[in-house]
Amino acid sequence: MKFVDQARIFVKSGDGGNGCVAFRREKFIEYGGPNGGDGGKGGNIILEAVDGLNTLVDYRYARHFKARKGENGSGRDRTGASSPDVILQVPVGTQIFDEDEDFLIADLDNLGDRIVLCKGGDGGLGNTHFKTSTNRAPRKATPGHPGEERWVTLRLKLIADAGLVGLPNAGKSTFLSVVSAAKPKIADYPFTTLAPQLGVVGFKSHEFVLADIPGLIEGASEGVGLGHRFLGHVERCGVLLHLIDATQDDIQGAYETIMEELDLYDAGLLDKPMIIGLNKCDAIPEEFIEEKMNELAEVTDCEVIPLSGATGFGVQKVLAALWEVVADDRARRIAERAAKEGEKAVKTVSEDEDSSGGWSPL
Repeated sequence: MKFVDQARIFVKSGDGGNGCVAFRREKFIEYGGPNGGDGGKGGNIILEAVDGLNTLVDYRYARHFKARKGENGSGRDRTGASSPDVILQVPVGTQIFDEDEDFLIADLDNLGDRIVLCKGGDGGLGNTHFKTSTNRAPRKATPGHPGEERWVTLRLKLIADAGLVGLPNAGKSTFLSVVSAAKPKIADYPFTTLAPQLGVVGFKSHEFVLADIPGLIEGASEGVGLGHRFLGHVERCGVLLHLIDATQDDIQGAYETIMEELDLYDAGLLDKPMIIGLNKCDAIPEEFIEEKMNELAEVTDCEVIPLSGATGFGVQKVLAALWEVVADDRARRIAERAAKEGEKAVKTVSEDEDSSGGWSPL
């Protein structure tokens, strides 16, 4: 399946049905009177975050989505049928922007989140509503209200607990394949990873999701290489694992290149906890490992762990360090979600009290 993390779609909710002009025609009722029914409501356009999806490929080719118009009203005070809603299923982590991508409409970052993107038009009124003491036979009905329509941009930011960053060919795909069941492409040339990859990592009795994005190079903020396009997929991560190839001559330069690109991208990536992994230590003599770790210690305060994805050396130590941060981040998010739901419940109770005129316990 092709990975698609951005799509532009057109959505239009259904128009409301028209009201009806009709009169009673029973044989033994001398003065029949109006009995035209109201029109039905048009269908809504709803976006819902569901499980089992990790790409927006369904919206790459089918880009127009329209709900049906409500049924018109009819005689005998019969209201037209409302049209069913159109529910568009998207992966968890999908953001919805306006057409120009200037305004964030919604962020569906939890399973089951949904938003009414376009509300269906209300049905028109039948002539029964216009009967008065002076106008006993109104021949007036209103048309249905038009539905809403708009272009929106869908942008997917994968939900992962930890993210891998680094220069091309730093061994990120190899590390992901070793610690999870993911099968990313691995080769001895740069940019083998062209799309983000997710893997479920098992550490002792725990599991967490690790995201691998294509490598960054100097000038990515200006579109060099694959640019900054995929950095959005590590925005939601609780911790970053920065892998550096130990076989490089300029270890400090490799570290600073990635940090500069993260800074240019912004989005608070530099504020996230970071672990430095000095990878491919199996390819250099042991006496050089300590030397390169000391070089990194001069430019960063982050923990530096030597490892080798190919042999498994140091991998468990890296996973232990990642899980420690991931566990704290999960606890923080659960507390924030509980607080938000509590505020929502308090607000709902307050609104109910206001609508009922207030109450007091007996």
